[in-house]
Amino acid sequence: MRKLDSKVPPGPLAEKWVKYRSTMPLVAPNNKRRLDVIVVGTGLAGASAAATLGELGYNVSCFTFHDSPRRAHSIAAQGGINAAKNYRNDGDSVYRLFYDTIKGGDYRSREANVHRLAEASTDIIDQCVAQGVPFAREYGGELATRSFGGVQVSRTFYARGQTGQQLLLGAYSALSRQISLGSVTMYNRHEMLDLVVVDGKARGIIARNLLNGKIERYAAHAVVLGTGGYGNVYYLSTNAMGCNVSAAWRAHRRGAYFANPCYCQIHPTCIPVSGDYQSKLTLMSESLRNDGRVWVPKDMAMVEKLRKGEVKPENVAEEDRDYYLERIYPAFGNLVPRDVASRAAKYVCDEGRGVGPTGLSVYLDFSTNTMRYGRSVAISKGQPDASDAKVKEWGKEVVSAKYGNLFEMYEKITGENPYETPMRIYPAIHYTMGGLWVDYNLETTIPGLFALGECNFSDHGANRLGASALMQGLADGYFVIPYTIGTFLANEIRTPKISPEQAAFDQAEKEVKERIEKLLSIQGNRSVESFHRELGVDIMWEYCGMARNADGLKTAQQKVRKLRDEFWKNVFVPGAANEYNPELEKALRVADFFELAEVMIMDALDRKESCGGHFRDEYATPEGEAQRNDKEYAYVAAWEFKGPGQAELHKEELTFENVELKTRSYK
Repeated sequence: MRKLDSKVPPGPLAEKWVKYRSTMPLVAPNNKRRLDVIVVGTGLAGASAAATLGELGYNVSCFTFHDSPRRAHSIAAQGGINAAKNYRNDGDSVYRLFYDTIKGGDYRSREANVHRLAEASTDIIDQCVAQGVPFAREYGGELATRSFGGVQVSRTFYARGQTGQQLLLGAYSALSRQISLGSVTMYNRHEMLDLVVVDGKARGIIARNLLNGKIERYAAHAVVLGTGGYGNVYYLSTNAMGCNVSAAWRAHRRGAYFANPCYCQIHPTCIPVSGDYQSKLTLMSESLRNDGRVWVPKDMAMVEKLRKGEVKPENVAEEDRDYYLERIYPAFGNLVPRDVASRAAKYVCDEGRGVGPTGLSVYLDFSTNTMRYGRSVAISKGQPDASDAKVKEWGKEVVSAKYGNLFEMYEKITGENPYETPMRIYPAIHYTMGGLWVDYNLETTIPGLFALGECNFSDHGANRLGASALMQGLADGYFVIPYTIGTFLANEIRTPKISPEQAAFDQAEKEVKERIEKLLSIQGNRSVESFHRELGVDIMWEYCGMARNADGLKTAQQKVRKLRDEFWKNVFVPGAANEYNPELEKALRVADFFELAEVMIMDALDRKESCGGHFRDEYATPEGEAQRNDKEYAYVAAWEFKGPGQAELHKEELTFENVELKTRSYK
């Protein structure tokens, strides 16, 4: 077992980043112009990193498999971005954001990285405002904030229900400027298929031009991955269908350790599955839990009436409703963390009190707060005795201003008007806390290879708090990697331009072409899609989803291996290699999902405790809450690739010097 060096600097927690940033090695401007950096991915982490590194003077090559950097999945984020600005004067601070993130992650993250994230959060808002990101504002002009799960302050900045889109447009504008100045060269419709390691250092990538199928080589002094998470291993998730693990997984196969792969986040507010025809699920922002109350009927008699259509949900009397989150967790109510809210929804549905055609959904009801907002408007208009109908109308206008686009999306998908009828929601895969292991510099176990955002494991432990993904992506790209990449590149200023015409590139390209030819030559009887669905829905969600146990995980192991063997014998990939071939793209990605799935199961079996998004049935409190085992499992599990279905575990012990390890309580 290798001892992992996190390279966390010494000193008091609140001073580590400031002192380290002031004393780390630098690269002079004249030397930056001679150094090449590859950035893969153009979401918030990748785009902000490419733009900032280009601004610093490095020669940056940026890659995306999309037709435009703006199509990256960051654009789908809805609810907001956290920052410890304390504009509400409600007791927020950098330390409180740090503590909430550590606690929300069930004490399974590295203290120093999380505190740095909290410190950078305030700068992110200033940066984005300067770029023109249209954050929501109060009547007087100050930036508005709202609450998200797992906290008791309002620190989430937002742009209606389109925060990710607006932040990505800000990053894209910065990236576009560098492209126009020539410091960044953009490669759209190029997918990374392998990492090239020369003499133990990351020195380039092999990419496929998705328009013509050409396999191309790109060399650099360092490689930065900002390629997102692996939630699509479950097939049905809130991720875009193109989201995949391949860039990170190829790096893993070349020697980058993969950390905590079993930590997957189930988001509690998603539109429920409605049929086998679906290829993805749709998120309803966590921000809705600010004003929506979650409930199910108290008894089975009412459940039956609702399912038969004898009673409409909006007509169910208050005394017949069970606002179970408010009942079980009075201190946080509907704003408990995502893992807690998701398990609670599962429990009430397992009891048989779930609603909708399948019984696998709960209600998210806005009627109470619609009337509350309406009464406030009535008072402000000097009409405190206005009719209920008028109050409701005014309340709808307030709710629409906050969440209108989300309500429109819900109605288009379900055909139900959420202003009149409670939304139906159910948990679904949304985010992955696991990823490539990185040290304090965001460098992987391969020197010269860095991983940012959801691609790495570093900040969220076993469960991410809402509105923290955008925060991490922009913190890593704008405010961390521009400094820490210098710790590696400062030693490369005498290294000449890396040539792609060398043996390591030859070998990597040869292996990529062989893998493609193998997939195309099988000519079996099953589509890639059918394999992906069976892997994700029938195996991973069933046995390694919201709840896991040893017997189920062992069953999943056998099933994944059997299905993977069939995939390589019976998959049908139409078309040719040297052409536009989306089915080939999909086949390459699903092949990597098979290998990832085995390591996820391995990790879940090894971690004999429940924490955050990893819930083992055998390790639960009598109340059904997660039961950690800090004595044996307060570590980061970093897996080294030893072949398909084989991995060696390395551990980074987690030390907590600034927070007390204790059982999370939101009651």
